[in-house]
Amino acid sequence: QVQLVESGGGLVQAGGSLSLSCTASGRTFSGHVMGWFRQAPGKEREFVAATTGSGVNAYYADYADSVKGRFTISRSNAENTVYLQMNSLKPEDTAVYYCAAHTSGGSSRTHLSYSYWGQGTQVTVSS
Repeated sequence: QVQLVESGGGLVQAGGSLSLSCTASGRTFSGHVMGWFRQAPGKEREFVAATTGSGVNAYYADYADSVKGRFTISRSNAENTVYLQMNSLKPEDTAVYYCAAHTSGGSSRTHLSYSYWGQGTQVTVSS
């Protein structure tokens, strides 16, 4: 059974930092794109960041414009874990954050291309 488990969410003041992690079990995703998405109340799930796996263009990172320069995605294939370091957090970053494994040929920026999802972790940024 494949599972993705996120951790590291919480409450932080604007300007602060949080670090999220997501560990996969049940299979390895070393060759797959891993992504982070978020969903705020009443809004659609949106792309945050993604990183390619091993192979051609290994570990290339892509970011939504809204988080570029503030968030950093990384991964440890040895630990089957993907990370999201979030700095200079803003109230508009408040959402449930999900990690996901990309298993189709579609765009890594759309949630429809991801087959495996974590349960989500709440990030709340106070002003």
